[in-house]
Amino acid sequence: MKSIEIQIVPRTSDIGNLEVKRALPSRERRSVGSFVFWDQFGPGELLENDGIDVRPHPHIGLSTITYLFNGSMQHRDSLNNDVVIGPGAVNLMTAGSGIVHSERSDEAARKGIAKLFGIQSWLALPISFEESAPDFMQYGKAVLPTFKDQGVEGRVLLGTWQTLCSPVSFPSDSLYVDLHMKPASHVYFPREHHERAVFSVSGAIEVDGILYPASELLVLKPNRDVLIHAPEGARVLLFGGEPLDAPRYLWWNFVSSDKDRIEQAKSDWVQGNFDRVTGDDEYIPLPDE
Repeated sequence: MKSIEIQIVPRTSDIGNLEVKRALPSRERRSVGSFVFWDQFGPGELLENDGIDVRPHPHIGLSTITYLFNGSMQHRDSLNNDVVIGPGAVNLMTAGSGIVHSERSDEAARKGIAKLFGIQSWLALPISFEESAPDFMQYGKAVLPTFKDQGVEGRVLLGTWQTLCSPVSFPSDSLYVDLHMKPASHVYFPREHHERAVFSVSGAIEVDGILYPASELLVLKPNRDVLIHAPEGARVLLFGGEPLDAPRYLWWNFVSSDKDRIEQAKSDWVQGNFDRVTGDDEYIPLPDE
């Protein structure tokens, strides 16, 4: 295991009719670069007239990236954004000083049996951006750089891979790449980023002659190029970046370098001081401690 620093088996839970596997944060590792949260939801099927309904809830101090492999979801937020998220696009929501959003199955998806499969990740904002103005941007798959190389097809979601630079903007040096790897193909993950991780959403991958199953997070050791094989083919995500500029506290949907700021966010949610999502009057209450 000379290239693998930590192997993380995600915790599994259910949200309605869908299985969720959470790899970050974990007891073994709290973050990889700016990535402080990593959820795989699905693959699964939602029955006709059913769906996912994540009611409005708040965030501070982070950016979320929602990336779908299959299916669709409707994003609505307190900035009056109302968009349907589809496969291959990057949806970047920056909470900053505070935002509220809901994530629900869209109307078209509820009309039949709908598939849903994707990743949601949270990136802690640098300290100087923690209280920045909230924002939401959707980047269609057509604007994201793609490449093909010896049986590997990739899309650059965030940062720079080789000579390709994603238009997705985040204020810390970060990387996020989606790879379709054909059987017997391989890819090098260069040492350029100090903190790096590999996550296969389908298909086993091989590192240093050891085969790892899908849906396990492999945190790589720094300062070495790592060769990743896909003996039978795989869908693989590479991500990472520079270490956080300070430790982060995570509580519910809040991320901050300051514990008191999280306490303030708790109080603001209870007292109704966050902006609301227009047209969606439901909300998720503050959890018990």
